[in-house]
Amino acid sequence: MPSVKDVRSQGCPQYCEGVPAEDEPTLDPAPPESPRELRFAYVPGVTPGKWIRRWEERMPHVPLRSFMSDGGTQLSVLRDGSADLSFVRLPVEREGLNVIPLYEEQPVVVAPKGHEISVFEDVALEDLAEENFLDADELGGPEMALQVVASGAGLLILPMSVARHFNTKDTVARRLTGAPATEIALAWPSDATDEVIEEFIGIVRGRTAQSSRQPSAQQEKPKKAPKPDLRGTGSGAKKAKVAQRYAPNPDKGRGRGSRKKGKR
Repeated sequence: MPSVKDVRSQGCPQYCEGVPAEDEPTLDPAPPESPRELRFAYVPGVTPGKWIRRWEERMPHVPLRSFMSDGGTQLSVLRDGSADLSFVRLPVEREGLNVIPLYEEQPVVVAPKGHEISVFEDVALEDLAEENFLDADELGGPEMALQVVASGAGLLILPMSVARHFNTKDTVARRLTGAPATEIALAWPSDATDEVIEEFIGIVRGRTAQSSRQPSAQQEKPKKAPKPDLRGTGSGAKKAKVAQRYAPNPDKGRGRGSRKKGKR
């Protein structure tokens, strides 16, 4: 009787079919694809909570991740792929980006506590011509600049949302008139637009879930079958006129009292 080794050497398919060779490597199954995740960054002063809530209501199957970026990295997170979209503070370099302006921010002037602007609700920029103004970028950002303001070194002009976000002690902020307003915009790479990004853009711009411009609302609805033509057949056909079963009323159409009264 031939051994198993002899059978394999003869290449008998009836005995060897489905039996892997001893030195044949086994292949691991391909790992499942991870679900699409949408990532966006936002600068201090932007409050994205309402957009996150709407996204979770409409697109619960696509995870959404957000993180804060300062003014120096508001565009670099798009260049290096850390974020798909970014809420930025204009002006920015727009080359290679799609940029949609969203809203303007109210400027404020921030001074140390006890400064004379504390007695006003609004302050005109022209009334502060003799004051020393600090540059937030030169001081490492608004958070550090507000600490310098608290020390009494000068005043600082910021968007109201940024001043409220950091809320530094020993400072006071008042609305400023006559100063240019800053503007918040949504930016993303020009070559990276897809249906998921378009859905988020529509939510930010206030489109409803039923808007025809939303990708989630553009799914083709099944066409209804045309109604059958029932003319001439079936219950939908017009009924033929039936002969009158009773004689017409001879008094119909006569004036009141025209019928002769008789004894009953």
